Amino acid sequence: MSKLILDATGNRLTYEIIGAAMSVHNALGSGYKEEVYERALAMELQRRGIGVERQFPVEVFHGDAPVALFYLDLFVERTVVVEVKAFGHQLTPDELAQVINYLKATGAPVGLLFNFGRRRLEWARVFPGSSDGPVRRLGRDHVRRPLRRR
Repeated sequence: MSKLILDATGNRLTYEIIGAAMSVHNALGSGYKEEVYERALAMELQRRGIGVERQFPVEVFHGDAPVALFYLDLFVERTVVVEVKAFGHQLTPDELAQVINYLKATGAPVGLLFNFGRRRLEWARVFPGSSDGPVRRLGRDHVRRPLRRR
């Protein structure tokens, strides 16, 4: 049996998670709610011997005071943040910003964003930005709109 090739992250774990997500999407197709895909992906990862925690709570503090509480869809091997979506439309910068926030809050080196709601599985590897500044909100506010013709 050949060894898996390391992916661009230098980490074969993301490669294995993406493969598990593809397997889930091939089996279930599109059309279910996010929770169905989250559960199925967690089960597939466990079946493959990969540690996964669902709805993992992450608190954000300002000084000693908690200011936010996030729940990660999946936290794989306490290394990879996985966010599951089931949109009929393509992923937007808002979903990307959500994963970037989770990466900053956890200190995880990489995140994976999946959209199971399309005919083909849509996914993206996400890396944290620099840690020396606030989290930037990327969203629809920053999308340039075409000029209207009169």
